[in-house]
Amino acid sequence: MLQPRSWLLAAALPLFAGCQLLDFTSSSSTPQPLSGQSRMQGNLSAEGGHLLFTPCDSPRTFVVADNGDTGITQEAATLASLNKPLFADLRGRFDGNKVSGQPGELNLQKLYRIESSATACQDRNFKLMQFQADGQGWEARVNTQGLLVERDGQAPFAVPFVEEQGLDGAINLTSDANHQHIQLWLAPQRCEAGARVSFMAAELRVGEQVLRGCAFVGGAREQ
Repeated sequence: MLQPRSWLLAAALPLFAGCQLLDFTSSSSTPQPLSGQSRMQGNLSAEGGHLLFTPCDSPRTFVVADNGDTGITQEAATLASLNKPLFADLRGRFDGNKVSGQPGELNLQKLYRIESSATACQDRNFKLMQFQADGQGWEARVNTQGLLVERDGQAPFAVPFVEEQGLDGAINLTSDANHQHIQLWLAPQRCEAGARVSFMAAELRVGEQVLRGCAFVGGAREQ
């Protein structure tokens, strides 16, 4: 059964029949570390039989110790065949090395996303989003202002939403704005989409249309 933890964003985004795009360039606070852990994004590389992580905004490197059993080594080995830089969004404890010039250690506990990409570190929208979901011919982005839906051959639209969370970690976002029922269902499970592996499956319903794909947690959301 879903346990409601909901808010309606009508004050920030009124209901209306016409299409309106959301402002995904507003400022957002950076999530704070939990229990000595930090969430970081960066690039992965292999050296000396070890997997190394380099944060997007730092030249420092950390040897990855997969103590959370995330499977990052296997995922990286599979995506490495695409011959592009590997990007990872992860959480763990980052311990520096007391020896200057030597890498520290990343006690990895959670992997949000890993993908073969040379530009993911430059994604300015990432820190502003709570979730991003996409599949064949569609994309949905969620921030504090509402839900933005884009589909091939259709006009994009933005709506406020109500959020409900399930005991199994699933998240359901619903809206009845613009005289149609819209639902974005996010379920925690491994989901592979081309050059990206994330750990949320997505299902978007717009009226009678059902679209499936994958999703990941944005930087504006602690998860």
